[in-house]
Amino acid sequence: EKPFKCEFCDTRFNRKPLLNDHIRMHTGEKPYKCEICEERFHQKRILQKHMRSHTGEKPFTCELCAAKFTTNGALQLHIKKHTGESNFHCVFCSAKFFVIYDLNRHLRIHTGEKPFKCEICDAKFSSKPNLQGHVRTHTGEKPFQCEFCNARFSHKPHLKNHIKNHAGERPLKCEFCDARFSHKPALLNHEKTHKVEKSL
Repeated sequence: EKPFKCEFCDTRFNRKPLLNDHIRMHTGEKPYKCEICEERFHQKRILQKHMRSHTGEKPFTCELCAAKFTTNGALQLHIKKHTGESNFHCVFCSAKFFVIYDLNRHLRIHTGEKPFKCEICDAKFSSKPNLQGHVRTHTGEKPFQCEFCNARFSHKPHLKNHIKNHAGERPLKCEFCDARFSHKPALLNHEKTHKVEKSL
């Protein structure tokens, strides 16, 4: 029995708190705020998932390879990679995907669609994460903090590259000499010096 009905649509719920969460999707109300980056959410459980992106907590473990994940959904997606299950296929090329979200994002490469628009400068992007990263260039927000030295970054990949420096990890090798680097931009800048030397 589901006695609680949404006033905006016909969806019904068996508990009122679930109805209240659902209604906030219609109204746009987001009462749950992240204290670290100030992003807001309409459900408490989504805020709790989001907090793991800051804390690094990964409570879901793959039984096949011991990889850890922040959400059960991410774990289930990972397990599909072990089983080889890929339900979604690109109609333009041979790419295959485990979830439809990734397929839709991939399709925009072919179509050129950029549905996510910056409200500050009207720049458009093919994915929401790209838009969010761009908006931080306007706001100066740096929500990703290094646990070793408190340095802060606007993009998570920049933090990951920074942490490699602490770990001494330098997996990328110059094709012209024995120099090694922790991230690709540094490698590419270094290799340019070789190309300049050759042109002289």
